[in-house]
Amino acid sequence: MTILHVSAECYPVAKVGGLADVVGALPKYQNSNGNRAQVIMPFYDNKFTQNNTFHSVYDGELNLGDTSYNFQIMVLQEKPLDFDVFFVNVPDLLFKDYVYSFDDTERFLAFQIASLDWLLTWDAYPDIIHCHDHHTGLVPFMLQESYKYEAFRDIPNLLTIHNAQYQGWFSHDKVGLIPPFNFDHVGLLDWGGQINPLAAAIKCAWRVTTVSPSYMEELKHAANGLESLLSAESEKCVGILNGIDTNVWNPNTDNYIIKNYTQKSVTQGANANKKHLCETFNLDYKKPLFAFIGRLVGEKGSDLFPEVFKNALETNSCSMLLLGSGNPEVEAQLEALKSEFKGIYNAFIGYDEKLSHIIYAGADFLLMPSRVEPCGLNQMYALRYGTIPIVRSIGGLKDTVIDISEENGFGICHENTTVTEINEAINRGITLFKDQPTYKGIRKKIMDIDHSWDASAVEYINLYNTLKLTRND
Repeated sequence: MTILHVSAECYPVAKVGGLADVVGALPKYQNSNGNRAQVIMPFYDNKFTQNNTFHSVYDGELNLGDTSYNFQIMVLQEKPLDFDVFFVNVPDLLFKDYVYSFDDTERFLAFQIASLDWLLTWDAYPDIIHCHDHHTGLVPFMLQESYKYEAFRDIPNLLTIHNAQYQGWFSHDKVGLIPPFNFDHVGLLDWGGQINPLAAAIKCAWRVTTVSPSYMEELKHAANGLESLLSAESEKCVGILNGIDTNVWNPNTDNYIIKNYTQKSVTQGANANKKHLCETFNLDYKKPLFAFIGRLVGEKGSDLFPEVFKNALETNSCSMLLLGSGNPEVEAQLEALKSEFKGIYNAFIGYDEKLSHIIYAGADFLLMPSRVEPCGLNQMYALRYGTIPIVRSIGGLKDTVIDISEENGFGICHENTTVTEINEAINRGITLFKDQPTYKGIRKKIMDIDHSWDASAVEYINLYNTLKLTRND
C-alpha cells in the first residue's frame, strides 16, 4: 500500500510541536509493515535544508487566483531519513526561516495546490492520502470538489487532528484562490461565516482521526467552535493514540544524554544526567528536580508557572528547571525568578533538542498541567527515560498516565489546571521522592511501558484497508 502523508512539519526537517514527531515516526513504522509511506511537506529555509543537498525532480507553475508562482518538488541527494520525503519549494511563499507566521493562508494554499498538481503527474496514484491538521485541510475538499483534481476522487483520504484549537480561518474574499469548483458546494468551506480549512476537512475527509481516544470525546464538548460539527460527523471519527519513536527515544543508545542506561541501571544513569543538569544550571542535586519542557502558552498551563514555582520553591524542598518559550510576559516573569531562587531554580528560554533529552533523562518529575493536550508525547518520553510524569487528566494524558493511588498506578494526576492543584501534585511528588524505595521501583516500572508506534501504526493500516474496501464497493 502506498501512503502519502501531507504535513507542514516532519522531524527532523522542521519541528514546532508534536505534529513533527508524529509525521517523522509514523511513516517509518508503516514501512516496517511492508507498506510504502511517504511525506510531502514545504521546503523551508532552516538548518536542515541548509545542511543538506537537494535536487529538483519536478518544475511547475501553480495559480493562486490570478497570480502564478513557480514551484519545484525537491528531494534529498542522500537519504538520511527512513522514508521518502518530498519538499514543495515555492520560493516566494514557503522558503522562509519559520514554519508558521501570523497569516499563512497563501503559503499553505500554495503548498497544497502544488502537492496535488504534482500528484497529477504520477504514473500510479497513492492508495491513501493522509492529511495532518488545518495546514492541509483543504486537500480533502479539493480532492472532492475541484474540477482539475477529478482523477483523485476515488482515492481514500483522511484527516488527523493534532490540535483543533488552530483551524486556519480566512475570509470568503479569498475563495478565488482555491482551484475552480462547483460553487453550489461552497458551504463545505464555511464554518461560522469564514472559510475554515479544518472544518472543511472534517466535512470532506473519508475518515477523521484524533491523536488519542479521550481527545476525540472531548472535542465533542470543547473544540473551539467545532463541537456540533464533530458530533454530527462522529460516525466517521476515531481516536488513535500516538506512539513514540523508540529508536530515537532510547536511554540506552541516545547520543544526546550524558550517560546511557537501561532499566537495570536507571538509578546510576539518571543520576549522572541529573548531576550534569544541576551543575550546568546551578541547582541543588540532592533535592527532587521538577522540569517542564514545552511552549509557554495557555494551553500548557504555563501562565500559572510563575506563581506555581514561587509557591513550591519558597519551601526550599525541591528544584525547578524549565525549557521553553512563548508568551513574552510569562518568559519575563520566569526569568525574574532566577535571582530570587538561586540554586534551586533556573530556566532556558528557547528550545534545545539535546537539552530536552538530558532533561528527560535527568529530571525526577516532568510537569504537564495542560488545559488542552490532544495526545502529549512528552509524558511518553519521560516514561521511557524513567522520569515520573505529573499531569492533568485530560486528552492523551488521561489515556497514558495512571495515578499512583490507583491499582498499577505510576504517575501523579490532578483534575484541574489551577495553582492549588498543581502545587498539591508537586507536594505529592516531593513526598514520593522521600520514599526512595517506592520512587526507584516506580522509575524502573515505567520504563517497561510500551508506547512505541507499533500498535498505533497497525491501527492506521487497518483503517486504511477499511477505506480501500469502501472505495471498491
